[in-house]
Amino acid sequence: MADCCNPGNYMANFVDTKALTFDLFGTILDLGGSLTPFIRESLDNHDASDIFAGDFWEQWRYRQRIEQYQDTIMMLGHSGYLETVRRALHYTLRRNGINASSSTVEEFMRGWQHLSPFLEVLPALERLQSRYQLVVLSNGDPDFLEYLVTERVAWDFDDVISVTSVGAFKPHPAVYRSAAGKLRLEVSECLMVSANSFDIMGARACGYRGAFVNRYNLPYEDTQFQPDVTVNDFTELADALL
Repeated sequence: MADCCNPGNYMANFVDTKALTFDLFGTILDLGGSLTPFIRESLDNHDASDIFAGDFWEQWRYRQRIEQYQDTIMMLGHSGYLETVRRALHYTLRRNGINASSSTVEEFMRGWQHLSPFLEVLPALERLQSRYQLVVLSNGDPDFLEYLVTERVAWDFDDVISVTSVGAFKPHPAVYRSAAGKLRLEVSECLMVSANSFDIMGARACGYRGAFVNRYNLPYEDTQFQPDVTVNDFTELADALL
């Protein structure tokens, strides 16, 4: 694994990299920071003030990952990102003894329209655009991605690619291969940037380079497909890649 404290080595390491493909949810967008205030308000509205909003969010996010994996493995048709969010919420509400009525689900879901990027993201993108194509490669639905990129991140990416085009969620290999093809690049010319270790693992297995943004101080997967570089945030990412 590369040493993020040695930025002088990175130009040689990434000289052949042409595009950075960014995960959006949890990597560029601060999901927990954006959603927990809405979760807290909704829990209070449902006489669930004893439930910690951070714990509820952690359960919700974990269940969403299961929903995405099930959706891809069962191959019954791609449900879409927000549908897996909704299914995961339905499960999490019932787990916590809250009636999962349609109005309650809608209330808890409203926060997803108010996601905001981590504070250091835009300054880092400003630096990185001088050398790389900057591309969103996300599990999100196309219309939702367009709204988030335009209205919430407010950054003009070179491309925004949704997994909907291949009908499977990351880390399915078709996602990464299809994205490289769309960009008219070899997989080895792409570098996946993600705060989700499974995303880096999937990209590396397909021949991408990988930058693990370990925002949450979590262990990496026990796999041969290790990241090329691990950083704590986008400021360190730009230092590493430039």
